[in-house]
Amino acid sequence: MDNVNIEPFNVIGISVRTTNENNQAAKDIVDLWNKFMHDGVLEAIPNKINNTVYSIYTDYESDHTRPYTTILGCKVENLNSIPEGMVGKSVDGGNYVKFSIKGDLMKNLVINKWLEIWKMDLDRLFTADFEVFGEKAQNPTNAEVDILIAVK
Repeated sequence: MDNVNIEPFNVIGISVRTTNENNQAAKDIVDLWNKFMHDGVLEAIPNKINNTVYSIYTDYESDHTRPYTTILGCKVENLNSIPEGMVGKSVDGGNYVKFSIKGDLMKNLVINKWLEIWKMDLDRLFTADFEVFGEKAQNPTNAEVDILIAVK
């Protein structure tokens, strides 16, 4: 766990409004990833800075126990051209706590870390938290993923 300062950035991608209640997010986020992977979303994002995929959790109704929006997308130079069916989001940046995890994505690597994070006494802002799936996440059985949590 590291404290880091994140510069503001823009992202374009696809989104879903979901909740952790009744494991609804587990279904919705898997469906969103499937759509992202199988519908050519990565290739359709304009003005991409690179192919790193961001899974952003934002627009929290209050905290992680209430509804929020998940966006899967990429950092972009600007939000001037958002394709139909996609969304654009400006992430303010600021103080974050960074968790780096390594392992098998197919064995609940990410959700298991979130279950730990939800129990931690972090001074969370619930503005925009995100996961980063870069080059080191390309091998799903031995992936490295960063999870960043906005804090005061």
